[in-house]
Amino acid sequence: MSARHVISFPIDGTRFNYRVAAVIIAEGHVLVCREDDDHYCMLPGGRVELGEDSRLSLVREIEEELALPAEVGQMLATSESFYEREGEQFHELGFFYRVTLPGQGPDGRSPWLKRRDEGHDLQFHWISLEGAELETFNLVPRFLPALLRDLPSGHIHIVHDERGA
Repeated sequence: MSARHVISFPIDGTRFNYRVAAVIIAEGHVLVCREDDDHYCMLPGGRVELGEDSRLSLVREIEEELALPAEVGQMLATSESFYEREGEQFHELGFFYRVTLPGQGPDGRSPWLKRRDEGHDLQFHWISLEGAELETFNLVPRFLPALLRDLPSGHIHIVHDERGA
């Protein structure tokens, strides 16, 4: 078995990440993930590995995180995000795909699913697209609540810069 290398590395005080994420929407809710005791949540997904295309990476990440069958659809957006987290600067390239989980959706449980992945406890929640739940759960990157509430009809590219904000 060859070594796996995620595309995430530091350069001169900034970390570069190449990340894929699943936009999973059912019954007016989006599936989000909170890792361990983080104060924020994100869309399911993860870092792309060297030599892996983004769609295949997302299929792998969904299998690792959710262990559920999924159908990866069209790419909705790409993003370039610049932000700081826990004192570290980040430059992140993100690919966001529409994904469905056949037969799955909100059922009133919160968290909806708990899993352990790569030494982390993950909690998955179905969050309403209406109201302020996306902001209350602190969904990052910060452009996501607006994007999810008004999904584009075609692919879009977003540059989101939180440096100095």
